[in-house]
Amino acid sequence: MAWVKRAVLLLALFLSTQFSGLALAQNAAIADPPHDAVNPPRPVAFVLPAPDGAGAMNALLWLTGGAGPHPTLLLFHGFPGNEQNLDLAQAARRAGWHVLTLHYRGSWGSPGDFSFSHAAQDAHSALAWLRKPENVAKFGIDPRRIAVAGHSMGGFMASDAAADDPAVIGLFLIDAWYIGKYGAQTATAKGLADWREAHVDDMAPLAGATMDGLAKESRENAARFDLKARVLAYGQRPLAIYGAASARGPDNLEILNAAVQAGNRQASGGLWDTDHSFSDRRIALAAALVDWLGTLP
Repeated sequence: MAWVKRAVLLLALFLSTQFSGLALAQNAAIADPPHDAVNPPRPVAFVLPAPDGAGAMNALLWLTGGAGPHPTLLLFHGFPGNEQNLDLAQAARRAGWHVLTLHYRGSWGSPGDFSFSHAAQDAHSALAWLRKPENVAKFGIDPRRIAVAGHSMGGFMASDAAADDPAVIGLFLIDAWYIGKYGAQTATAKGLADWREAHVDDMAPLAGATMDGLAKESRENAARFDLKARVLAYGQRPLAIYGAASARGPDNLEILNAAVQAGNRQASGGLWDTDHSFSDRRIALAAALVDWLGTLP
């Protein structure tokens, strides 16, 4: 009767996504907060150095309004990052969260060479930056309340960083990319050709990387970039995974089911009928994120 349990799980996940938007009109996804003249929201741009000194990340800390300290969401974009998800950053900020966004080194003008390994290191560096006492004091960050989110490739980077930091209170994935799985497929001529075709338009914003070089990196390090393994390593903490039916949804649903079957009773999410960028579900996605943030301890 395993299929029955799976069907019940999927129905529960579907219903949870449908009812999350009932109070949308009252939601920070679409409603501005009251003006705070004493502690107004503001953006802070800065450069976050890479840990090995080989490059840096152009970063932006979206400070929320009101007296702190505030919880903080670390939000990673995908590959190469055409969809920045800044509408989600603004929604989370309206909900009372600081949000840190960045461009991995070698992407979108950030100094250094882009690679999947560098991006993973950058994710860990950004999380560590949020915990530094001087940054906590300067920006009113509550280091006990940091959540991580990521879209596509950023979903792997978020999972990787959160799995290695037991103090992260939540992980939110948006059509996350199973890099290791797809990298392994480039071992065949057809797989490599498919990879090239899929990513031919993605290289312009990236420095120090080639399509074949990235394929080789992901192929030779498939275990390192195993999304399911990193999500399972994250453990029993709050987890949300939303997949796109026309893109990486099946992989995401498989990983969500694996997390539930591994005992994570705080896992939620679902499969939405949309594209990889959630192009026609942006407000619903923002509402889902804000609602989920509100459930975190």
